[in-house]
Amino acid sequence: MTSIPQPPTLFHPDVEVRVSKRRKKTAEAHWEGDRIIVVVPTHLRGTERDDMVEHLTRRLTRHRPHLHASDQELAHRARQLGMTYLDGVEPASIRWSTNQTKRWGSCTLTTREIRISSRLRVAPAWVLDAVIVHELAHLLEPGHSARFRDLENRYPRRHDADVFLEGFGLGLHMEMSADEGTGYHIGDDVDVDEPDDGVPAA
Repeated sequence: MTSIPQPPTLFHPDVEVRVSKRRKKTAEAHWEGDRIIVVVPTHLRGTERDDMVEHLTRRLTRHRPHLHASDQELAHRARQLGMTYLDGVEPASIRWSTNQTKRWGSCTLTTREIRISSRLRVAPAWVLDAVIVHELAHLLEPGHSARFRDLENRYPRRHDADVFLEGFGLGLHMEMSADEGTGYHIGDDVDVDEPDDGVPAA
């Protein structure tokens, strides 16, 4: 099964182009807060400059692809993933949640609402996709049954994402004691009634 393509509208940072007389041949780009600054030499003009700015901007945003993704863009992503891997299933709503400190995502079955931890805004796209597919699969199979595992495993990098999230969660919570452990995996995330946003990172 092929990977789902990245929507080009997922992340649009502000870009500021600066001209430097000291730069003779090369251009460079860096982050200043939430904005990308591209510094180009004075001789670089027109299409050549536009192409260079686009190239450097794309290269930087690959490292922060979901930093500013809106709830609407998250919903678009979920629709694409549902169509690609889960026979077109869609949630009633999906949104970023800043309250999710112990889960990567959660699903409320009665309302068909999905919440994704805002900490995943900086995760690679394929990791975010795995979490979304996991939550979408709960709309078809509430528990973590064999059928559920078959559904979520339709996403090709499902197990890779578990490995990534284990390390990512450990890095976010290094202050946790060894006795507490992390328990970071995609799972234990279904709310039958009201959502509990104090959520294990899943």
